[in-house]
Amino acid sequence: MSAQSAPVAVLVVTWNSAAVIPDFIAALPEGMAGVPWRLVVADNDSADDTVAVIRELAPETVIVQTGRNAGYAAAVNAALGAAAEWDGGYGAAMVCNPDIRLRPGCAAALVNALGAPLPDGSTVGITVPLLFEDGDPAPQYSLRRESSVTRALGEAVIGNRRAGRFPRWSELVTDPAAYARPTRADWATGALMTLSTACLDACGPWDESFFLYSEETEFCLRAGDHGYATQLRPEAEAYHLGGESRVSPRLWTLLVLNRVRLYRRRHGRAASAAFRAAVLLRESSRALLGRAPNRAAAAALLSSAALRATPGP
Repeated sequence: MSAQSAPVAVLVVTWNSAAVIPDFIAALPEGMAGVPWRLVVADNDSADDTVAVIRELAPETVIVQTGRNAGYAAAVNAALGAAAEWDGGYGAAMVCNPDIRLRPGCAAALVNALGAPLPDGSTVGITVPLLFEDGDPAPQYSLRRESSVTRALGEAVIGNRRAGRFPRWSELVTDPAAYARPTRADWATGALMTLSTACLDACGPWDESFFLYSEETEFCLRAGDHGYATQLRPEAEAYHLGGESRVSPRLWTLLVLNRVRLYRRRHGRAASAAFRAAVLLRESSRALLGRAPNRAAAAALLSSAALRATPGP
């Protein structure tokens, strides 16, 4: 597929992102080389000078101020709404975290792969790059399989990285070969993903009931339901600073609860109960090792009220 004539909408969600957004903006010209683009920032009521920094460094940016900490999906939808108002529309949407740094040529590789037909009759509707962390020459394990009871059990008993070698026993894809070629996945880490307009039109808006975490999972799975596949493009690369969920009990709990909530939406009552039990086994076993995030998540899983509620900021 050739580069789009309509601009790629580069959509960034910010919340107190003043420290990381300058380097994101600085990497855009080389990262977006070869494709026309416009930057749209949806700011979730930052208390720092995020908006002022953006206006100084990239004055042509379209800034959407949500007026509250609306959550990631709601901010993505707000940014998509702003891009939809452009004369001529946009050719594709690139959804980014502000702690992403595009490497040269990243966008062209991702955009040009959109719309490609696959042997099973589906179409590439979402593309993702290789993601790297500081000082690590190996890419992050960013590809995932859809949740299942056996995969949740495998991760609880064996650990997700060890179980990742066996597709039946882990969501995490750890096979190095999968990251060396164009690879289809059920879903992928949402730090950077490019979406075709056809996929967006078929799927509709992102699900705002997921305040943070699982919103990209839900969208990728829904896209797959509509015949739009998620594909890794290894020729596209980006640097990712990483997330707070690894150390924050509050955010880890939100991640775990939303994972269970999403599974429950897509499966029956018995399977959902088994999945919740398997996830609880994992969190409880790690909690016994003194890990505060897992202890908080296990307590929340035992609370029916916590699972019914939609976690907020």
